[in-house]
Amino acid sequence: MEKEGNKKVKFGLVGKDISYSFSRGYFSKKFKELGLDDHSYVNFDLQKIEAFKDLIPENPEIKGMNVTIPYKEEVIPFLTKLDSKAKRIGAVNTIKVNKGELTGYNTDIYGFQKSIEPFLKKHHNKALILGTGGASKAIAFVFEELEIPYKFVSRNPKENQLSYRDLNNYILKEYTILVNSTPVGTHPNINQKPDIPYHHISKKHLLFDLIYNPDKTAFLITGESQGAAICNGHQMLELQAEKSWEIWNS
Repeated sequence: MEKEGNKKVKFGLVGKDISYSFSRGYFSKKFKELGLDDHSYVNFDLQKIEAFKDLIPENPEIKGMNVTIPYKEEVIPFLTKLDSKAKRIGAVNTIKVNKGELTGYNTDIYGFQKSIEPFLKKHHNKALILGTGGASKAIAFVFEELEIPYKFVSRNPKENQLSYRDLNNYILKEYTILVNSTPVGTHPNINQKPDIPYHHISKKHLLFDLIYNPDKTAFLITGESQGAAICNGHQMLELQAEKSWEIWNS
């Protein structure tokens, strides 16, 4: 676990193996630009979620936290209450700390919706969500709001979900939005990509990868080579970060 100085106001990121994290760099730069010299943002790299219960006692100056893989769902039992949208989704990526109360929110939904909307065309009317973790739940919430039918794709599919083996030309003609919500392809494993039949991807498809490092994942590179529109997760992260900041200061 990482600590930083004796700053009066502390924020942080809860996750596992998060030395690569976007959030710390983003908020450290933001604090510097705003002249908030008494603010800091640190990584809380937890090997097990049970260690979360010690964060506030050990860091009483914490005002807010972000949550990333793999704890967006596992952190919920440790919170005092949930925002209505976070409760409906069942995943949290933002926590506000106020007088001992920990309230969970989900700002991924805001970030994803605002970043994907400019890419949506009339023929983008059904979606496949690759992965079933905490991030995938926010993606599904947005598609419900946009009235875009979707299916989850999983290595271990449950009822009404697809397996990667199920994906064929027929399905990919019907589902023209593909969102990778898995960590497959994240740096340093940049040559990895979700196991889908990319030869069925066409110019009618939109591929969105929640990953931001590298800028263009193997998933996006391969989709683009087939003529698909592509978008990575960088803008989504910036948008959700700003929404987190808004919540912490409300």
